[in-house]
Amino acid sequence: MASILITNALTVNEGRSTHQDLLIRDGRIEVIGGDLSGRGADQVIDADGRVLFPGMIDDQVHFREPGLTYKGDIRSESRAAVAGGITSYMEMPNTSPPTTTIDLLEEKHHIARDASFANYSFYLGGANDNIEAVKTLDPKQACGVKVFMGASTGNMLVDDPVALEQIFTHSPTIVATHCEDSPTIDENTRRFQAIHGEDIPIALHPAIRSEAACYRSTALAVDLARRCNTRLHVLHLSTAKELALLSSMPLEAKRITAEVCVHHLLFSGTDYRDKGNLIKCNPAIKTEADRRGLLAALQAGIIDVVGTDHAPHTLAEKQQSYMKAPSGLPLVQHALVSLLEHVHDRALALEQVVEKTAHNPARLFAVKERGYLREGYWADLVLVDLKRPTVVDDQPVHYHCGWTPFAGRTFRSSIAATFISGHLAFIDGKLDPNPKGMRLEFNR
Repeated sequence: MASILITNALTVNEGRSTHQDLLIRDGRIEVIGGDLSGRGADQVIDADGRVLFPGMIDDQVHFREPGLTYKGDIRSESRAAVAGGITSYMEMPNTSPPTTTIDLLEEKHHIARDASFANYSFYLGGANDNIEAVKTLDPKQACGVKVFMGASTGNMLVDDPVALEQIFTHSPTIVATHCEDSPTIDENTRRFQAIHGEDIPIALHPAIRSEAACYRSTALAVDLARRCNTRLHVLHLSTAKELALLSSMPLEAKRITAEVCVHHLLFSGTDYRDKGNLIKCNPAIKTEADRRGLLAALQAGIIDVVGTDHAPHTLAEKQQSYMKAPSGLPLVQHALVSLLEHVHDRALALEQVVEKTAHNPARLFAVKERGYLREGYWADLVLVDLKRPTVVDDQPVHYHCGWTPFAGRTFRSSIAATFISGHLAFIDGKLDPNPKGMRLEFNR
């Protein structure tokens, strides 16, 4: 593998921003320091003052393979992720068939070995009837166990109280939950169908997938985790009310952590008017007050991680009526630049973005030798230009589905380069055609 010297970078890492050079050799960070021009390298990249930090570790994506590849697949969606500065991802089990056995889990790793442009791991899905698979899971074999505690895309709802308690008690690794209360959602749906029939306005989506539905399910998950001493990670918070269930303790002291997704930090209920079903997702994008509350909780350390919940569907599917249109947004290509908008608005510091997208996912999931700029660690890096805008409509859309909910937007930052385990996978808008993603390893 070619050695690469990155010069004149503003490195952001572990709470500090420093002008430094960084040398990559054999896929790893060999040295970080002042002037390294005398070290010798096969390739020199002048960062010219641009920002260099660890690539984003996305703890929640749906890449649709196997079985749903007409929406996306590991190859197409991981390419888009790399173009967006995401260097590692953790993929969800609601594929076809669902990833609820160890054999199916390993089949997905086998697919990714040859197809993935970014580093990868996969969740084992919890189900009402697979407690033995959960119990026998090697904690180094998967990023975690995913539990759908509410109906979403797919048929993986775990609604048996005994099964839930068994999973929370016996999971050998982190339990990540989708929290929405299905009876509440069903009741709300029936109420609005009685008024509107099948033609429910999209603006009512957050009233159907309501604050109460989210809070009831998250409260149940937190209570179960406390009773069962579970290491719980609550995914994609969407309401300010749920924040009362969480803590701002230091990360090392937490047994219960939480994630917010980029779209819940950027969009609010007023955006349904223009975007319609294109921003229909579960849990729903809610009010401006919720958006602001989530951003404040991220600043305060109540929310620990920023992810995407990338979930592509075809444009034809999204153009159906509300009741037929599936939930989910393709997000990985523009996730990081959308999050950096909050830096430009002075709502987040660069150091906080790095903490929430790289350091904390690495710590929570015990990812081995990634997520930091440290000598000896794998060189998973992103070079960001804070002064060069990204005009979304001027870029190719790398998703298989071919569309983005950010159409028409201009972001104030751009991704200049992405390095995957020392491999220059993306630079100046061009993707290397060779997938070099590696299976994530865990210190467990």
